[in-house]
Amino acid sequence: MQKKDETYEAYLRLLKEELVPATGCTEPVAIAYAAAKVREILGTLPETSRLEVSGNIIKNAKSVIVPNTGGLKGIPTAIAAGFVAGDPDRGLEVLSRIPEEDKHKILEYRETHEIQVIPYDGELVFYISVTGYAEASSARVVIESFHTNIVCIEKDGKVLFQATPKILDKSKPDELLMNLKEIVEFVDIVEITDIEDIIGQQIEFNTAIAQEGLRNDWGANIGKVLLKTYGNDVKNRSKAIAAAASDARMGGCDLPVVILAGSGNQSLAASLPVIEYARELHSTKETLLRAVALSDLITIHQKSSIGRLSAFCGAVSAGCSAGAGIAYLQGADYNIIAHTVVNALAIASGIVCDGAKASCAAKIATAVDAGLVGYHMYLEGEEFLGGDGIIAKGVDNTIANVGRMASKGMRETDNEIIRIMVEKK
Repeated sequence: MQKKDETYEAYLRLLKEELVPATGCTEPVAIAYAAAKVREILGTLPETSRLEVSGNIIKNAKSVIVPNTGGLKGIPTAIAAGFVAGDPDRGLEVLSRIPEEDKHKILEYRETHEIQVIPYDGELVFYISVTGYAEASSARVVIESFHTNIVCIEKDGKVLFQATPKILDKSKPDELLMNLKEIVEFVDIVEITDIEDIIGQQIEFNTAIAQEGLRNDWGANIGKVLLKTYGNDVKNRSKAIAAAASDARMGGCDLPVVILAGSGNQSLAASLPVIEYARELHSTKETLLRAVALSDLITIHQKSSIGRLSAFCGAVSAGCSAGAGIAYLQGADYNIIAHTVVNALAIASGIVCDGAKASCAAKIATAVDAGLVGYHMYLEGEEFLGGDGIIAKGVDNTIANVGRMASKGMRETDNEIIRIMVEKK
C-alpha cells in the first residue's frame, strides 16, 4: 500500500464515515432524529403520531434511558423528545442541547398525546418510519440501513424526497475487500495528520464520559464494581474504564461519544482499553493514535459482515479488537495481532445482544477480557486452531465465519430475543 493511493484513501474515508459524535444510545436517538425531522416538515408539533419500527430498533430502544429527558426511557420518550425539543440539523446529537426548562415538556407530551408504535414486518433489519399528524396535515420520515440515512420524506401524502438506490463503491474497503493484513499496513504507514483529528476526538469524548462514569452513579456501576473487587492493575483498569463509560451512556448521560460502526458502546470498548494501556506504557501520542485506529478498523472489518444490528453482541467485536490495539502498543506485528483476534473470538463469540441497557457495560468488560486473554495466550505460545468450532485457518476466514454465524445463523435467535423482550410481563 502506498500513501494517497485508492486503498489508502478508502481506509481513511471509512474512519471518517464511521467515527461520528452522538449523544445517547444511537437507536432511540435515531428515532428522535426522525421525529425532529417530522416536526420540521410538518411545521408544528404533531397532535398524534405513528412509529413503524423493525424489531432490532425496538430491542435497542426499549430499555435504555434517553439523554436530556430527566431519566426517562423507552421508545415513546424518544419520539416525544424529538418532537418537543430535538434539533434535526445536529444529526445524532439531536438531543444534545435541550434546555433544562424544556425537559418536563417531554414527559408532558408523552403522557398527553397518542404515540402509536407498530412493529415493522418487512425484511429490513434497520427500519424507522415516523408519521406525525396535526389537524388536516401529516408528515412522514423514513430511515433505513443506518441511523441518519433518511430515504423518504413525505408531506400530506406527497413525496418531497426519495433516495435513489446506492451503487456499491468498490473502492471502499467493505466486507468484500477489507482484510487484516491491509489494516495493519495502513495503520503502520498512515500520516498522523490524516487521523489526528478523527481519532483525537474519539479519545477526548470517550475518555470524558468514562471519567463521568467512574465519578458518579450511573447504571449498574460495573466500572466501579470491577475496580473495587479486582484491584487497580492495568488489566482490570482497562476493562473498568470501558465499562464505566457504558454505565454512564446507558444511564442517560448527556455527554457525547464518538460512535463506531453505528454504536457508541462499540467505540468505547474499542478505544478506552487501548487508551488506558497507553497511559500505563507511557506510549507516545503517535503510537496511541495508530493503535486506536487499528482497533477501530478491525471492529469495522468484523461488523461489515455481521451487520449493524443482530443477535451478536457488538461489544465482542470491539473488545477483541481492543486486544489487538493493546498488542500493537507493545510492538506487535501482523502475526501477533492476527492470533490475538482469532483467540479472542474463539473465547467470546457466544455473547448475544438483548438490547441496549445497563448490562452492556458488563458485556464490554467480558469482551475486553477476551481480547487480553487472546493476546497473552499468544505470548505464552498458545493458540486456538482452525477447526476448533467456528475458528478457521486464517484470521479473515475466522472473521467471515463469525459474520456468517451472526447474520444468518443467529437470525431466529434475534427474533426470539425480541419476542421475549416485548412479551407482557
